Amino acid sequence: MRFNKLRLAGFKSFCEATDFTIEPGLTGIVGPNGCGKSNLVEALRWVMGENSYKNMRASGMEDVIFSGSGNRPARNMAEVGLVLDNADRLAPAAFNDAETIEVTRRIEREAGSTYRVNGREVRARDVQLLFADASTGARSPALVRQGQIGEIIAAKPQARRLILEEAAGVSGLHSRRHEAELRLKGAEENLVRLEDVLAQIDQQIESLKRQARQATRYKGLAAEIRRYQALALHISWRDEEQRFIDAQHRLDADMRDVAERTADQAETARLQAIAAAALPPLREEEARAGAGLHRLILAREALDGEERRARDRAAELERRVAQLAQDAARETALIEDAVASLERLGQEDAALFEEQGASEAARASAAARLSEAEQVLSAAEVRLNDAQAALADLNARRNALAAALAEETRRLARFEGEWTAIAAERDRLNVEASGLSASAEDMAELEALNARLAAAEAQSLAAEAVHAEARESEALTRGPLNEAERHAQRLETETRTLMKLLGSDSGGLWPPVVESLSVEKGYEAALGAALGDDLDASTNTSAPAHWTSLDGDFDPPGLPPGVESLASLVKAPPALQRRLSQIGIVLRGEGRALLPLMKIGQRLVSKEGDLWRWDGFVSAAEAPTPAARRLAEKNRLGDLMREAEAARQ
Repeated sequence: MRFNKLRLAGFKSFCEATDFTIEPGLTGIVGPNGCGKSNLVEALRWVMGENSYKNMRASGMEDVIFSGSGNRPARNMAEVGLVLDNADRLAPAAFNDAETIEVTRRIEREAGSTYRVNGREVRARDVQLLFADASTGARSPALVRQGQIGEIIAAKPQARRLILEEAAGVSGLHSRRHEAELRLKGAEENLVRLEDVLAQIDQQIESLKRQARQATRYKGLAAEIRRYQALALHISWRDEEQRFIDAQHRLDADMRDVAERTADQAETARLQAIAAAALPPLREEEARAGAGLHRLILAREALDGEERRARDRAAELERRVAQLAQDAARETALIEDAVASLERLGQEDAALFEEQGASEAARASAAARLSEAEQVLSAAEVRLNDAQAALADLNARRNALAAALAEETRRLARFEGEWTAIAAERDRLNVEASGLSASAEDMAELEALNARLAAAEAQSLAAEAVHAEARESEALTRGPLNEAERHAQRLETETRTLMKLLGSDSGGLWPPVVESLSVEKGYEAALGAALGDDLDASTNTSAPAHWTSLDGDFDPPGLPPGVESLASLVKAPPALQRRLSQIGIVLRGEGRALLPLMKIGQRLVSKEGDLWRWDGFVSAAEAPTPAARRLAEKNRLGDLMREAEAARQ
């Protein structure tokens, strides 16, 4: 598949319509970071059917639309078109009617995207199959990106199979087969659902048959019901006809009664007309009486309102008189205070005028006193700091003494209890012995026991004093002990952590030779520069890369005069002895001068990690290699173990 042109409009950083012509041969894109080089590759992937906004470095698919800048407004749509060369007519039959094929994808905000091929709208699946038939596509390995070679090497067999299928040109067939399998699976599911529907329809047919039988029975019963209803209606019509005849007779009687009552009503109407003629004078008299009563009620209400307003006005005037009296008293007091203030201000003005002359001398004296006070303040602050430190020490000693006092108080209480018990026992014995004749031997034994008791009490007091001194000494030495324990725990924790790190890196089927090396402290970088990646090889002969011990005598050529061999500083397996014997350790300034004196295969290294090789290769010291760092960590582990043991002791 050959690309002729890429057209962009509103896609990411391409605000205006841009045509990117792809000529035969190799086409390179050069520019600084952020100029939009990657946007061209993403445009190719997007027009080929990429549907993952994460692969487009966006938080949503609409983010591919130009979002505006300081000089340009945001666009509402983005469009990318790709023109393909179809002169060999190798495209699928649906798109093989022209020498060029133009694939376009257009997206609008909140409207989704559409695909067109030569102006005809198609599905996204059709576009993906078009490129898959040509062994390419949005996620094809043919579009090589950074890190893809390593991913292919470490890929699983299933991923490699996809790559081989695309290389063989069958990825489109694979996609079509997958789509056909999906359709077949859908057809199978539809057949299963159809069988379920047929079973359900059979059940419905049985139900409808039962309903048809019930409907036939219903029709027969309905016909009988209608016949019986017609008979009942006929009987009811006969009864209603008889009732109609009876109603006609009652109507005639009622008409005669109405005629009689009409005559009575006419007489009553005549009498009502006579009474109505006499009613207007009586109504006029009632209206005049009601108007007079209403006027009297209004007058009474007006008088009551005037009385209430008069009482309220009198109360308000009384309150205002009391308030005016209070205001007058307050104003009189304010006037007196103002007069007193004026007199006092006059006196103060005179005093200030007299004191103004002596203010300069007072200011100088105050400045001198201020300087002296600042000196005294600084000395007092120094004494305060010393006093606070002494107070902290005294508080610590007081707390220790308080704890010792509490302990001694508990012991004293226990001793007093024991003393009381002993005294009670002694009194009891004295009472028992009072009735007996004590012999001389018993009295002597009693005196001896009393002497021993006095000696035991003296020893107890001495022991308590020694115990108090020991507690005070223990309280004073507990601080250094705690600090030493924290230091030892910190060293042990660091030792365990470093052992875990070294243990996690030393596993594997073929452990590297660096695990069996030990070097003098400070020469780790020199050994790492001398051996480099060879330290990662194993001494196991079954490993792909390994060190082998060679039999036979070996007469190594001598190093340049005055150069010490690195083998004397390294404890290594025998397989490395030949290599280490041809590596010398020198100072940084001596390496270049000794370079012409080296024999074939020899190397010189500095303690800092500089390297000079016999063939003229020179490497300056850089960051330490992983092997050198591992050797330094092993040496550090040994130092930590010794320091932790010393700290624990």
